[in-house]
Amino acid sequence: MAVGFTVKRYLYTIGGGDFLHAFFSTVCGRLENEQWGSKYPHIMQELYQGELPAEHLQQAAEELAQIKRGLARFAPDQVIWDIEDRSLMPPWGDQISDSITDLSNYFVTSSGEDFLDVFHNALTKAQQLQVSLRIQAL
Repeated sequence: MAVGFTVKRYLYTIGGGDFLHAFFSTVCGRLENEQWGSKYPHIMQELYQGELPAEHLQQAAEELAQIKRGLARFAPDQVIWDIEDRSLMPPWGDQISDSITDLSNYFVTSSGEDFLDVFHNALTKAQQLQVSLRIQAL
């Protein structure tokens, strides 16, 4: 099932739900010592549950910047596809583009855009409109 971020009538397509879960799994496993939401509560708890309220958008933007810096320290082969089942691998295995140099640019949406850029753009739009950011099945 495809998912995306929604900000009022704006839609930011991400890709499959397993892809989005892989991003959250990687953040938890690599940056939060496998303690889901311990370091990035607004993104990892509120948004992961489906909705990030408008009053927490600024904190989430700060968390996202920290996440991007943190993921840059890990090689692409350090991705965690599913935190609950570490044996699972991405459908493409280790066949990735040479332009992917670390985990901060590993995640690419189904439309070929850098996931963290799309995430940032959705957060920015939500801040401009002062509305919540949602994850929605498409």
